[in-house]
Amino acid sequence: MNARRTTIKDVAEAAGVGVATVSRVLSGGSASPETRERVLTVAAQLDYRPSALGRNLRQRRSGGIGLLVPDITDSFYGRLADGVLACARAAGEPVVLGTTGDDAEREAEQIGMLLEQGVDRVVAVPAGSAEIWEPTLRAGLTTVFAHRSAAGRDDVPAVLADDRAGVRTAVDYLTGLGHRRIAYLGGPGQEQRVSVFRQSLGALVDEELIVSARGSRDSAYAAAAGLFQHRPDLTAVLAGGNLLGEAAVLAAGELDLRVPKDLSLIMFDDVPWAELCAPPLTVIAQPAQDIGYRAAELVLRGGGRRPRGVLLPTELIVRGSCGPRRTA
Repeated sequence: MNARRTTIKDVAEAAGVGVATVSRVLSGGSASPETRERVLTVAAQLDYRPSALGRNLRQRRSGGIGLLVPDITDSFYGRLADGVLACARAAGEPVVLGTTGDDAEREAEQIGMLLEQGVDRVVAVPAGSAEIWEPTLRAGLTTVFAHRSAAGRDDVPAVLADDRAGVRTAVDYLTGLGHRRIAYLGGPGQEQRVSVFRQSLGALVDEELIVSARGSRDSAYAAAAGLFQHRPDLTAVLAGGNLLGEAAVLAAGELDLRVPKDLSLIMFDDVPWAELCAPPLTVIAQPAQDIGYRAAELVLRGGGRRPRGVLLPTELIVRGSCGPRRTA
């Protein structure tokens, strides 16, 4: 009978540290002497043999592309993954899919698993800090970020939608309708969108109207409902993604806020249900499938010594969820 193979998660639990710390120690990264000794001792006791971090790393890789996304049930990430799969299929490359839940520790665990499985390349929507990606880059894996980049990792190319243009277009459209109290409902990895939102509103920005949710439906709904209840004077909201837009629609309905008479709504990302809402939602469309396809193309080319990212256009699609600012 074959015993179960020890994983990087087993070592982390036994050593009382995170998966990211184990990856960092085993790849030669920074750690305190005490932590390093504890991790190495536990790894030896458990007979942990990290295939992808061994001395014969390049000879032992199995090939293929590792793909990490926050949530495959989110239609945006589903379409992004479909783009990666389409490109990989055309190139005859297998894809190993993992989900991170936009959680840094879970992301580190998934990175460790990809290293163990010996993939050659990684396409990822990053959730954690730059340090989490150090083991991947030390191991020599070609890495490309998609949809967003990781702060401090300018050496990794990224395929992005033009968030700046998208946010500015949405804000200009709403202010053109007379709105002054405009909220932003954001989520993980949206720091750039929030920054551009502030810049676009200028003197009109109200920090109380900028709220952030975690990457779950419950958190998104709580953030939207709390915003609408706490600030009944707001007249428009920009939702930073389809999960957040869904939460805004549900919360508005529960609180008897009429769209667009009481509340104008613009959502980042065009999804099929946006047209089925009553009224249909105005959106900033992002080319999710193209982002995935172009990221896969870039990672299959090897990135190059001077990685260059790709910026894809967004588009404002006007439907029925925005109207003139209500008057008292």
